[in-house]
Amino acid sequence: MAAGNYMGSPVKRQEDVRFLTGAAQYVADVKLPGMLHAAVLRSPHAHARITSIDASEALSLPGIHAVYTFGDIAPLAKPIPVRVFHLPGLEDFLQNHLAVDKVRYVGEPVAVVVAESRYLAEDALEAVQVDYEPLPPVTGVRQSLEDQVLLHEQNGTNLAGHAVVGFGDVEAAFRDADYTRKEEFKTHRHTGNPLETRGLVADYDDQSGDLTVWGPTKVPHTVKNVLVAQLGIPEDRVHLVEPDVGGGFGIRGEFYPEDFLIPFAAMRLGRPVKWIEDRLEHLISANHSREVLCEVEVAANNEGTLLALRADIYGDMGGYVRTHGAVVPALAAGLLIGPYRVPAFQAGVHCLMTNKVGTGTYRGPGLYEGCFIRERLMDMVADDLGLDPLEIRRRNIIQPSEMPFTVGPTRVDGIITTYDSGDYPSALNRMLQELDCDSLAGLQGQVQAGKYHGVGIACYVEPTGFGPYEGARIILRDAARVELYLGITSLGQGHETVMAQICADSLEMPIDNIRVFHGDTDYMPRSVGTFGSRGTVMAGNAILLASNSLKDRILDVAAGYLDTETSNLEFREGSVYRIGQPEEGPALVLADVIRLAESGEGAAGLDVTEYFRMGERTYSYGAHGAHVAVDPETGKLEILRYIVVEDVGRCVNPLTMHGQSIGGAAQGIGGTILEELVYDDDGQLLTGTFMDYLLPTSRDIPNIESVILEEAPSPLNPLGVKGAGEGSILATGATLANAVSNALKTFQVNVTQLPLSPSRIRDLIRNAPTP
Repeated sequence: MAAGNYMGSPVKRQEDVRFLTGAAQYVADVKLPGMLHAAVLRSPHAHARITSIDASEALSLPGIHAVYTFGDIAPLAKPIPVRVFHLPGLEDFLQNHLAVDKVRYVGEPVAVVVAESRYLAEDALEAVQVDYEPLPPVTGVRQSLEDQVLLHEQNGTNLAGHAVVGFGDVEAAFRDADYTRKEEFKTHRHTGNPLETRGLVADYDDQSGDLTVWGPTKVPHTVKNVLVAQLGIPEDRVHLVEPDVGGGFGIRGEFYPEDFLIPFAAMRLGRPVKWIEDRLEHLISANHSREVLCEVEVAANNEGTLLALRADIYGDMGGYVRTHGAVVPALAAGLLIGPYRVPAFQAGVHCLMTNKVGTGTYRGPGLYEGCFIRERLMDMVADDLGLDPLEIRRRNIIQPSEMPFTVGPTRVDGIITTYDSGDYPSALNRMLQELDCDSLAGLQGQVQAGKYHGVGIACYVEPTGFGPYEGARIILRDAARVELYLGITSLGQGHETVMAQICADSLEMPIDNIRVFHGDTDYMPRSVGTFGSRGTVMAGNAILLASNSLKDRILDVAAGYLDTETSNLEFREGSVYRIGQPEEGPALVLADVIRLAESGEGAAGLDVTEYFRMGERTYSYGAHGAHVAVDPETGKLEILRYIVVEDVGRCVNPLTMHGQSIGGAAQGIGGTILEELVYDDDGQLLTGTFMDYLLPTSRDIPNIESVILEEAPSPLNPLGVKGAGEGSILATGATLANAVSNALKTFQVNVTQLPLSPSRIRDLIRNAPTP
């Protein structure tokens, strides 16, 4: 492929060679001389006071080097801080690295054992004697609101944070509306399950004072900053290294208790320490997500034009507020309006504590939930007013001529939400065309071979490209080797390929000349991280800026040698040319420029670093459609067709983009139909293994048809790109819920709660009102 033509081309992933040949190195593969192994003792109770801990028996066992409880770490440890989506009050509900006097969820770390092997460490856990005084658990937001049982007594409430966002005269809109409807929706608790669970290896050098930690991903610079503050180590002595990663989905890479405990143990013992999470630990300790209860009201006129929307969104935060703060209920409120024109809006965001695992991000946090609420409500309004669900969307959808479109203050940080660009009707129409909705209209609610057929659609908008900055460093080593250093990490998105494409085109050089380095905090001094579909928007544009600076540096060196102005020269196809004299050939080839730069005859070296900064967000958008068949006897949902259409502004690599699109939809379908973290009334997790927590297999996922559009490049960045990692999961719950509701219209079924498991669908039919 010729240089300059990489962007927009389906370049195969460069990193796949090592993954497919078994050469990838994960954190579990890190082995250091003298390495010890850690295991974490976790609470078996959802809510209990700790009356005593006795580790003497465990410490007497052969091969046991240490047992740490909170008293051992107290002089250094501070509660884990909120990273994003902070609300006043959340800081009073933070988690310590080990339980202090009380446990608040099953799985909370109480002690950590360090031994010669993982087997010895696991065995020693049983020898740590902990006496608990059980307390009544709080297992839902309704119960939490009563404040009869307090999780954090010193605060006097279970309401950790609260905010109200909105605009317009909501009261007047509801007072004067022809039509109003109030509904309650609930999205279920589930989580991401990467193939590779969490893990850490920490090594401390007493002589140099250097601490190296392998395993952090997603936001390693943030994790480093917390470690520096809590361990009291100089910033330049802490090094975080990201090995190859087997998936993240927003779950992995945040600061968890183990991110302190394992480095702490390595420093105390003077030997490397490894900890690898097992699957049960993942399900009872890594972040959960999605659990939201929403009371929502809509006002419209008789023609279906939306007049106002108001909601109260209650987020189940679990036992402690974690690093993501109010992210799930806050983003559910922030994008509840979606791609529609709503003159008046108000949403209350309520963060409530329960005796469950803490919650955080999971691919499209809050956005999946908000889309389900909004798009189900749109179908209900259409049904009440005798309108086609498609017609009500077309009547209210924002038009391309209105872009950029200012929605209003829907974010808890007070920033005004403004959609940068988009042709929302086009994406909707393309989805309808691909699904061939006209031919399926006659099947709506019909029975064929004992199954009820239904078609569902949903539209979404996704905020992407979270700022405020991201950087890139480019070093030109020789004429055939460019080193590109990034602060962002890769959790499987294909950054080593996509970022190399941007760099190769920007420098007009072959992609094989570009080598991408990422995931080491020593590469870049500052980075915000990989989340919120920000990688290509922020780092990609930083690469473009750095490439342009490198070309300017090359021209500076060449101009000094050629005794001319840089304005008389151009750099293209790997050489410097005099402008207007192409017949003379290159004035300098790149090898000569490098030699001159290294000899000091011009600019000092060909090494540049640039940061791209952006205060606003880019907004991807799209539409989903599904044709389903429901067996009323078994409750089984069969997806006959599933269409994903999304506009990402500008697509760097269609091959990796389609992979993201299909993977996100598959993950969303599995989460909508099968996955649920179920707790009993005592706060015990009933779905702690893959025997009970059902992940979809290849037989459960339909052939997902993905269409990528590039109709509305973002005006906010030079590349025109928008984020694309999470969009395809957002509308899965809404689309399938609409399809099932349409299929079961005969039974007057209206889906207001997820998941759409066979048992829930059977209950919907069984409890439906009699016609």
